[in-house]
Order: sequence, then structure tokens, then C-alpha cells
Amino acid sequence: MIARSPGWLFAGMVLAAVSATSLGERTVGILQHEQSAFPGYTLFAPMNSYKTYLVDNDGRLVNEWEATMLPGVSVYLLEDGSLLRTGQPGGNSDFVAGGQAGQVERYNWNGTLEWSFRYSEFGQYKAHHDVQPLPNGNVLILAWEMKTEAECLAAGREPGTMQDGELWPEHVIEVTPTGFDTADIVWEWHAWDHIIQNHNASLPNFGDPDDYPGRMNLNYDTGLYDGDWLHANGLHYNAELDQILMSMHRLGEFWVIDHNTTTEEAAGPAGDILYRWGNPTVYSRNADANDRVLYGQHDARWIPEGSPGAGNILVFNNGRDRPEGAYTTVEEITPPVLIDGTYELDSSGIYGPAASQIVYIADVPTDFYAPFISGAERLPNGNTIICSGPWGEFFEITSSGETVWFYHNPDTSTGVLSQGELPVMQGGLSTNNRTFRSSRYGLDFPGFSGKDMAAGLPIEIYDGPCLSDLDGNGIVDVTDLLQVINQWGTGVGDVQGDGTTDITDLLSIVDKWGLCN
Repeated sequence: MIARSPGWLFAGMVLAAVSATSLGERTVGILQHEQSAFPGYTLFAPMNSYKTYLVDNDGRLVNEWEATMLPGVSVYLLEDGSLLRTGQPGGNSDFVAGGQAGQVERYNWNGTLEWSFRYSEFGQYKAHHDVQPLPNGNVLILAWEMKTEAECLAAGREPGTMQDGELWPEHVIEVTPTGFDTADIVWEWHAWDHIIQNHNASLPNFGDPDDYPGRMNLNYDTGLYDGDWLHANGLHYNAELDQILMSMHRLGEFWVIDHNTTTEEAAGPAGDILYRWGNPTVYSRNADANDRVLYGQHDARWIPEGSPGAGNILVFNNGRDRPEGAYTTVEEITPPVLIDGTYELDSSGIYGPAASQIVYIADVPTDFYAPFISGAERLPNGNTIICSGPWGEFFEITSSGETVWFYHNPDTSTGVLSQGELPVMQGGLSTNNRTFRSSRYGLDFPGFSGKDMAAGLPIEIYDGPCLSDLDGNGIVDVTDLLQVINQWGTGVGDVQGDGTTDITDLLSIVDKWGLCN
């Protein structure tokens, strides 16, 4: 399915062609909501904000959580209604790169911090980018670990290829929370246990990398020689297969590894890469540059049971350094998984499929380009919600490519925007409302059971001193207020929180929204 770009979308920015209403032009918050959008609530954590938001499909705030740390950078809702997030504790660090974190936190529905676990030790390791809640209540954490130049050379790294004199290979740990700020590590996997090198036959792990597709070539040339060697940026879990999926940004591919191992087994052949896709030149002599598909990708994830395409893998292909030009696509593949959970190599020693299915591409491909962060998620009704992270935009498309929902994050590094304002551009590649990912949770999500799901006001600010003659009948009265409610989807609930819904709630809406022509 090939989705076409909305006519008013260009390079991730909403243009002035957005239809104006009698209340003025919308620039942030909800910009489009059609009936065919998947009913639910959207969760997002602006990267420059301490708040995480849950909004309904009309862009009205349902819940928010405020932390003491900026996100680092992912957030999830758990089935008890609590929020699992990553955080940046700050302080000195020798792991300074995009997506740095160091802290994992859990807040209950009411915003109380219930667990805060730091996984960061100077000169040793640091959590980054993503975590993944497991069905048993444990949490997977993605992290860097430090390897000095001496350790790298002793493992077969070619001299002169480390400008920082160190490498940060990835590892994954599984933790069980044991107290307010403690956890036990109950499982771990390290990429460093699965390397291969053909530089020095006298050193460990010697062999032809092309003969070992389950291992990582220690000397593969990414074109970048800083410490952030692989730069994994996404972590996902498949409970049915008991496997873990990681997006390796620097390699242009994602990996699947087996979680159904002990820590000891994971350090040996059982922990080798089960499946990898996106850039077979990393591991196969039979591949060339034309076989590469992914460029700086993010958020590779399995499509869950209950959604069309279940078991397939969806990936946001940012397209950075794509040879034919910088543009972004959302793509879907059917992995060649066998009945025993392993994956089949084709006759040339390359993991299929040979091509992906394009889920989203702009009419003019270069009109949609998100150079970093971002993600995409398949919804149960077959729609796909896409986060254009650098621009803080979330939009939902149908299987036929129609855009049916669009939201523009109003929370920026300089505060929440008023309607009519736009985020500030930063270096031409992003805005100050950037958002790592957005996720839609259905109305029947277990975490919402027994919770107050009444929608309040939108996040954005509406300036103006008066309610005016919107229906043009020559007087300003309650019919104008009703028109506002109908036009903007502003359900009148207990806005003031005093236990009743009455005229004071209507006045509160007028006071905040500043409803004028």
C-alpha cells in the first residue's frame, strides 16, 4: 500500500494552506480528525519538555505526567495505567550522543513516581534511547558499554580507526524492580560477545565475516569513527517468539536476537544474531550497494497480533544519505521466519525478503523528509500512525493512503504555543517541538479501566478577550458558544474539577480559549 502525502504537507512543516476557520488558522494541536481514524488516545513526550501527554482524538488533554528529567527518549503506558519512561539524569558523562538517557522511571496514573532505576556508571555503561516492558513485569533496557582502544585492538579492531580511542557496543539487560530505586539484572546480552574479525589471525574471533552472518564485523566501515559505533535507537519485543528486535542506525539494518536463553547461553552461539535486514553488505560478500534499503532508520517493530500484517516488521526509513536523495518512507517486510523461530537465508547467503512494501511515501518523495528520530505503528483497524519526529507532527493514514488524523505538538523548548504560532526552526533540520515517537492506545486498553478519561482542554493556548458573533446573527449569545463547541470538538465536562458540570465550566473554556473571530 502506497500512501500519498497530504497536499499541505511539505518537508514535515504545515504550510499556510491549512484551511482557516472563523476562529482563525490552526497551526498546532489537532489539525484534522476524520471518522475513520482509529478511536483512542495518543501518548507522546516532547523531547524539550518535562511533561508526557495523553490526548484524545480531538487533541484534548486526558492525562499528563510531569518528571524532573527530560525524556531519554521513549515512553510507554503499562496495563495498570502507569507510565514507563526513560530520563536524562544529567551530570558528567563520557557517553554523550543523541538519545542518551541513564534512568528508567515508572509513574502511576496520578503522576506519583513509584520506581526510578539508574543504569549509568561513568566509564562503564549507560542506558539510552529505549526500554521495553515485558509481560512478566520486568523491563528490557538498551545500553552502551565502554570498550577502550586497548580492548578493541586486542579483539581485532584495525588500528587508526577509532578517532575517540574507544567504542560503545550495545547491550541489553532485563531487570526486575526490587525497590523504589533498585532492580536486579536477571538476563543480559552483549553485542561484544558476537563479533568477528579478519584483521589478525592470532587474535580471538578470527574468521571471514561473510561466513558468519550471525556475528558483527568488528571492522565494518560505517564511515563514522566516533565511539557510538552501532547507535541502536529502538528496542522491541515479540512475546510469541520470545525475541528482541533492535534498530542499528549506523549500519542501516535491524537485528533480531533470541531472548529464550540464559545469560550464559546468550554469550555464546545461541546469542548470535538470528536475523538482520536492511543492508546485507554488512554481512554478505554477495551483496552490493544496490541491495541496501534502510538509511538511518528508526523504530523497527513487529506488527502485533490483532492488527493487519501481524508478524510483519514495520520500520520508519528516515532516508538520511539515501543515494537517490534524502527522503523518508515507512516500509513493511515479511520476515522469513521458520516454524522453530529461526530465519532462512536465501541461496546467496542473504536474508530476505528482497524488497519491502512501501506503506508511506510522499507524492514527490523529497517532500517528506524526517532526518532523525521518528517512528510508525500499525493500528488494529489497519491504519498506520506516523510520527515525523523532527517536526513534532503525528499523522494517521488508512491502508489506501488517506490522511485521516493530524496533530502538531504545541509544547516546545520555549513553552506551550498559542494557536496561530508555529514552532521555531532549529538549523533547518528540525523545530523546537521535536518528539521521539507517538503511540495510539485503543479505547479498550486495560490501563484505562477504572480511570477518569474525561477530556479537558487542549494543550495549546488560545488567546483573545471575548466571545464574538460567530454565527453572524447580529448578537453574541449562547448559540455562538455552542458553535465553538461543535466546531472545535470541545466537549464540556467538569473543566474546573469541582465535581459538577455547569455554566462555570463553559466560562472556563471561554476564559482559556479566548474565542474571537
